[in-house]
Amino acid sequence: MRLRSRIPALLAATLAVVSLAACSRAQEDTAAAPAATSPAAELRLGYFPNITHAPALIGVDQGFFAAELGSTRLIPQTFNAGPDEVGALLGGSLDAGFIGSSPAINAFAKSNGEAVRLIAGSTSAGAQLVTSPDITSPAQLKGRTIATPQLGNTQDVALKKWLAENGLEIGDGPDKVTVQNIDNPRTLDLFKQGQVAGGWLPEPWRLRLVDAGAKVLVDEKSLWPDGKFPTTVLIVRTEYLQQHPDTVQALLRGEQKAIDFATGQQDRAKTVTNEAIKKITNSSLSPAVLDRAFTELQFDSDPLAATFPQLSKDSVTAGATPTETNLQGFVDVTALNAVRTQAGQPTVDAAGLDKAQG
Repeated sequence: MRLRSRIPALLAATLAVVSLAACSRAQEDTAAAPAATSPAAELRLGYFPNITHAPALIGVDQGFFAAELGSTRLIPQTFNAGPDEVGALLGGSLDAGFIGSSPAINAFAKSNGEAVRLIAGSTSAGAQLVTSPDITSPAQLKGRTIATPQLGNTQDVALKKWLAENGLEIGDGPDKVTVQNIDNPRTLDLFKQGQVAGGWLPEPWRLRLVDAGAKVLVDEKSLWPDGKFPTTVLIVRTEYLQQHPDTVQALLRGEQKAIDFATGQQDRAKTVTNEAIKKITNSSLSPAVLDRAFTELQFDSDPLAATFPQLSKDSVTAGATPTETNLQGFVDVTALNAVRTQAGQPTVDAAGLDKAQG
């Protein structure tokens, strides 16, 4: 009788243990499963008040991003150069950003290939080395000062790589070339004062120096096959891309609309871009500068992924990074190709850089 009376209690205890085990397994399965994706509450988007970022400026000003994002709140943030934007992305205060190719590589390298992904292009070409008219050969740069926008930015790397290839040493002294990182407006002032001999600059600043008397010594597109190289690309935090793929695709749809506007309605695009720059910087561009800049620049969402291995090598040559960056996993054009297909544009190739690092 004692044994019979204990059976219900033993059975209840056994069932409780089984139930706890099942609950524990369910919790483990839930933890192991990937988090459900959803539209983001907000998108913090970085870009520059620069004509090379025209698709970003147009997308914000004309409401193309906001319209595609729907309920996701767009929070625009402007920067003066790529390294500052990289800091914001890696620090988690920015979700996506239009940025130069070299800082994009640097962001990937600094995070050991974890923090960011290249999801689209935006602008190509539009950068040159412009100098005082008396400089007609690389050797004549010795003992002179040449400006770039910021240490490690796209133009800084391009200049230093070109100097190295031409056997020119960077530093102070009559046999070396001094490279100074100077904000673009200040470079123009110093060039007019004769304190810098020129600069490797993006549009429209190289044009402003030309208007001030500079001559083109090197057009960067002459250094690339078919004259195509990425000046501005679009990157996003990897975690954000994984958690909010629909939001990222909405961002890309907005960018495609902005690019279509820039290429299909060029006169209006110039006006919109100029007014957007003026709102941010309190300074606008002359019609002549706008016309020539839009002639030099090419707007396309193709990131030109095949150029990035060479850009990574250039970064080492320029001393911006100590070793060549392993770019496997850097590019993700899945969402971009879906958007380009919808827009009637040909799909683009990731050049093998979409393969995850092993």
